[in-house]
Amino acid sequence: MNRILLIDDDENLGPPLATYFQRFEIQLVHATRPSAGLAQLRSGGFDAAILDVMLPEMDGFELCRTIRKDSDIPIIMLTARGEVMDRIVGLEIGADDYLPKPFEPRELVARIQTVLRRLKPNGNGHTAVLSAAPTLKFEGLEIDTARRSVMRQGETIELTGTEYELLAMLAREPGKVFSRDDILNQLRGHEAELYTRAVDIVVSRLRKKLEPLDCIKTLRNAGYSLALRRESE
Repeated sequence: MNRILLIDDDENLGPPLATYFQRFEIQLVHATRPSAGLAQLRSGGFDAAILDVMLPEMDGFELCRTIRKDSDIPIIMLTARGEVMDRIVGLEIGADDYLPKPFEPRELVARIQTVLRRLKPNGNGHTAVLSAAPTLKFEGLEIDTARRSVMRQGETIELTGTEYELLAMLAREPGKVFSRDDILNQLRGHEAELYTRAVDIVVSRLRKKLEPLDCIKTLRNAGYSLALRRESE
């Protein structure tokens, strides 16, 4: 059973959501304050976190930044206004997805299942988003798909789930140009709203983490591709 942490100061939100989530074999743990939520996350055992933007002690954006300092756990942001700018800010600081309030519990479950699916094997025993090759090796870059780890010039770098999936997608077919819609459909599901700016933000974030390697090529009005040569075996 997957374990999800909800950090939201609405005391009446957690219990009914927890009951609903049980139908999908998901255990929901509710913390009403960021400090309590951070303590629980640091104790381990969670597969994803859901953060409200409007919180006491610190807002959801600051909380997301704090979590990202030492964890790449999938994060879904709940934005009260549902404004595009809130969503963009969330993606910029490392959130994997967002959902405006008020929301339907079934949609929240679907978003959680989407981010978790990227981390789980499919029915054939292989992770759905990974290449058949266990390790993808390029000049200065190595992607271990079994461990979902990335090494840049011999140094391990920390990526969020979305950043890793984007890199793995490009690395499976180096040189192929993926449009923004291709990327969003792959990472967020065909039912998700498409925000081309969101892809640009994740690409920019990934590029910074891969520096000094110049890995990702932008083709104006076309999309992105991996611009590294694969190492010979």
